[in-house]
Amino acid sequence: MQKKCYYVYILSNKYNNVLYVGITNDLIRRVYEHKNKFVEGFTKKYNVGKLVYYEVFDNPYNAITREKALKGYGRKKKVELINSLNLEWKDLYEKL
Repeated sequence: MQKKCYYVYILSNKYNNVLYVGITNDLIRRVYEHKNKFVEGFTKKYNVGKLVYYEVFDNPYNAITREKALKGYGRKKKVELINSLNLEWKDLYEKL
């Protein structure tokens, strides 16, 4: 049986001036939904669909805790986190 994974992710828009933090158990599906505007709300309104950062967890409670922490970060700290792994802010979705 395949082990379940949970993902905490950060999306941005084309100009990298909007950041969205989310959580899912299927990163490919969830980012696809954001990219294709299937999700009503913030990401659709602000055209957010570029995956710039993500972390993988094997425990949903750890993922939820991390998501809450990231949501509490200011923009500067989120940008530093993204830059630590994706300095060019490339869309990581294509490599999933």
